[in-house]
Amino acid sequence: MYSEKVMDHFEHPRNVGEIENASGVGTVGNAKCGDIMRIYLDIDESRIIRDVKFKTFGCGAAVATSSMATELVKGKSIQEAMQVTNKAVMEALDGLPPVKVHCSLLAEEAIHAALWDYAEKHGIKIEGLEKPKSDIHEDEEAEEEEY
Repeated sequence: MYSEKVMDHFEHPRNVGEIENASGVGTVGNAKCGDIMRIYLDIDESRIIRDVKFKTFGCGAAVATSSMATELVKGKSIQEAMQVTNKAVMEALDGLPPVKVHCSLLAEEAIHAALWDYAEKHGIKIEGLEKPKSDIHEDEEAEEEEY
């Protein structure tokens, strides 16, 4: 079922909340399961993620992946945050059941959406960052088949 780390991040999520006047905010959802994830980033002049918060409406795995994703990007540069993939989130949580892989995809996309918002607000281009999807459903089946 769920690993101890997943249960810990679900029962004691880290970095829950909002950041007023955030540098970047990303909201993504999955129409199929109804999960919605919003990530807030506070990025300093050196392009380091000073603070990160999240609000997630969804299942326990969605909350756990949001919590872990915020832990993985906090204190990192924008380029380091770009390297946080859904696989990295799942590994950090000691795995997810195949039917919950989409939650880690939401976490990755929410980070990218917040970085996209930051880039748009500051008129910059972040290498490797593509315009995020608001609904990750279209890629989900292919990802789940890999596990």
